[in-house]
Amino acid sequence: MSPTPRRLLSIAVSAVLVAGLGACNAPPSQPPQAAAPKPAPAPSTKPVLGTFGFDTAGMDRSVQPGDDFYMYANGGWMKSTEIPADRSSFNSFTRISLDTEKQVRDLVESAAKDKAATGDLRKVGDYYSAFMDEAGIEAKGVAPLKPQLDAIAAITDAKSLSQEFGSQLRADVDLLNNTDFFTDRPFGVWISQDVNDPSRNVPYFVQGGLGLPDRSFYLEGGRSAEVKKAYQAHVQKVLELAGIADAPAKAQRIVALETEIARVHATQEQTNDVQLGNNPWTQADFATKAPGLDWPTFMQAAGLSNQKDFIVWQPKAVAGISKLATTQPLDTWKDYLAFHAIDRASPFLPKAFADEQFAFYGHTLNGTPQQRDRWKRAVSMTSNVLGEAVGHAYVKRYVDPKTKERAEAMVKNIVAAFGKRIDALAWMSPETKAAAHAKIDNLKVAVAYPDTWRDYGALEVKPDDALGNAQRAELFDYKRNLAKLGATVSHDEWYMTPQTINAVNIPLENRLIFPAAILQPPFFDPNADDAVNYGAIGSVIGHEISHSFDNTGALFDQTGRLHNWWTPADFTKFAAAGQALAAQFSAYKPFPDLSINGKLNLGENIADVAGLATSLDAYHLSQQGKPAQTLEGFTPDQRFFLGFAQAWRGKYRDEALRNAVKTDVHSPGRYRTMTVRNIDAWYDAFAVKPGQAMYLAPEARVKVW
Repeated sequence: MSPTPRRLLSIAVSAVLVAGLGACNAPPSQPPQAAAPKPAPAPSTKPVLGTFGFDTAGMDRSVQPGDDFYMYANGGWMKSTEIPADRSSFNSFTRISLDTEKQVRDLVESAAKDKAATGDLRKVGDYYSAFMDEAGIEAKGVAPLKPQLDAIAAITDAKSLSQEFGSQLRADVDLLNNTDFFTDRPFGVWISQDVNDPSRNVPYFVQGGLGLPDRSFYLEGGRSAEVKKAYQAHVQKVLELAGIADAPAKAQRIVALETEIARVHATQEQTNDVQLGNNPWTQADFATKAPGLDWPTFMQAAGLSNQKDFIVWQPKAVAGISKLATTQPLDTWKDYLAFHAIDRASPFLPKAFADEQFAFYGHTLNGTPQQRDRWKRAVSMTSNVLGEAVGHAYVKRYVDPKTKERAEAMVKNIVAAFGKRIDALAWMSPETKAAAHAKIDNLKVAVAYPDTWRDYGALEVKPDDALGNAQRAELFDYKRNLAKLGATVSHDEWYMTPQTINAVNIPLENRLIFPAAILQPPFFDPNADDAVNYGAIGSVIGHEISHSFDNTGALFDQTGRLHNWWTPADFTKFAAAGQALAAQFSAYKPFPDLSINGKLNLGENIADVAGLATSLDAYHLSQQGKPAQTLEGFTPDQRFFLGFAQAWRGKYRDEALRNAVKTDVHSPGRYRTMTVRNIDAWYDAFAVKPGQAMYLAPEARVKVW
């Protein structure tokens, strides 16, 4: 999940501005952000690319590749690049997003200005216009939120509290595709294929209820304790802005309640363990396994009263939160629910609310100096809520079919290379190899954009109701997901929009998606030579393929079922390689007091190691018969590894980096670049010798696939 809270209303996860990669790599979301006096100078959106597609000016050749390959490839860029004032980080994804954001802005604003626009484009224009109507929002004050606050005030007992909990349930988490486990509502639900029977859909029930990104912020000392104190001040300020009496005492009780919720929450590592998460419950089990809430009332309010079975991902947390519903004072729960309703709605309320939300989530939590311009927030939210409507227009105007064709050809080559790597594994038995081949042979890949587009006909959007539009959009998406229950499983849903700069592996479907927007420099450049493209987008493609065989993906068979297809001896060897890789990454320390969590990041790191090796194989296979050319002073393999390292360049503000290390399943870009230490060809390409800082003895290099 992302290191900042994911709030569909308050911190809309941008369908344009994403930064990460992996089986579900959603990066840190950018909260709506408030103005600050002096913005840092914006970095150039386009590096100075050499003739063959990589940034020679961005290198630092005074650094030896074997001592610090990341700085060798990116040192010049690191010295010259400033993080924009309205961002907590800046990386290759952000660089692409600046251009993509302008393109999407043109589409969205054109729809808003076109009075003759109809259908989905009319909705796109009206959603944007409603959010941009600052005067109208200011005039309404908190009145648009009054019905929800009145419903919370009317809670009188456990039954009506259960009713409110159930009515708030939304499809706002994604366990296996986007690794998004965060919801500030008491619980979240993800509706997808059953891990035990992917021919049917089930609801996955997920822990929630925290305002801070993770339980550790409530339970640890140091900076976490400081953030918790600042959060309590934020809660108080939000209540005061809404005119709620006795705000200081209520804020203290709300944070104390969230601390109790944090105590029952599963950890990040536990939550990322798919086998621990596979807990089938019947609806009747909730009353016996999680007593406290009136579960029939909850299910009725959530639209799930006819659903017989669920998968409960964190059963102890669900039981713990249910118990807290009756052991904590009812008035405290009502204050808690009122605060979160206001906080969640803040971007759609008067400016003081949006500014306060940024002051905490953007500035205090992530170190971002300045709030993003309102039009940027409006574009992001519109593109998120009406993603495929915007995406359809984006594809028509900006996506070259030839780019799609070339990317599909690269995917085919890299999939074939992975198959050859399976054949070459000396430690794997024929039985396990056959099962692995069945999986790779059945892998489905979607590139650029969907064949059919989502229908937004049932979504009501008004040009003068920003908060109502956001609330109806959440409910629309929830009902769309509920409709999957009992329906035939479909394998054509896109979990990312074409304008999303990312990629995803879908383990329950044995399927990959590569949206159009990532097929841009520095990941994919039609003018770059093959070595650079295979190092950049090729390693991304290899990464996503390899997610089907990482420590989580390897537990699913070719149909997407959670099923052990390994011989015991082979799985023991595979697990040992994973443990070695986890230990390797856990030795990296972004801060003196904070190390990379190699266990939390293991799936992504396996995918990086295997994906990079596979893409290099595919590049070599694609060059059969072609002479190896030295270009701009670099051999093909050197250009390949430079393409990889420059794709992962990035800078963080300290606060954001700390949050990412604590909560993100991806290692920061500098450490992802360290993957090269496990690739023999990198040592040969750059003459890396014993005694250099990055050198690993051959027996210490981790080979997973």
